[in-house]
Amino acid sequence: QVQLVESGGGLVQAGGSLRLSCAASKRTFNMNAMGWFRQAPGKEREFVSTYDWKDTSTYYADSVKGRFTISADNAKNTVYLQMNSLKSEDTAVYICAARETLGSYYNAALYHYWGQGTQVTVSP
Repeated sequence: QVQLVESGGGLVQAGGSLRLSCAASKRTFNMNAMGWFRQAPGKEREFVSTYDWKDTSTYYADSVKGRFTISADNAKNTVYLQMNSLKSEDTAVYICAARETLGSYYNAALYHYWGQGTQVTVSP
């Protein structure tokens, strides 16, 4: 079983930055992507960004393009999400996810493993 552990959330003012980390206890042979979703109160879970371990490509939701950057450390089985120019609408629980299936990176149903989530709160 793969465990995902997030860290780095917190409270920040609008315009500020935070860096999230997600460490996987192991990476299975078929694990091809690892990234982030987020869920705000009363809203559905939405895709934020993901990193493809096989070809190092990265994917972003339109709402975070140009502000967030995902990266990875292969040796540590860890992905990072650098979040800059944060807005109040970025406030949510950010949840790390990893998958072994193929298909759309944006589809939460294709991700097998989930972390507990870390709260990000952006004050106006």
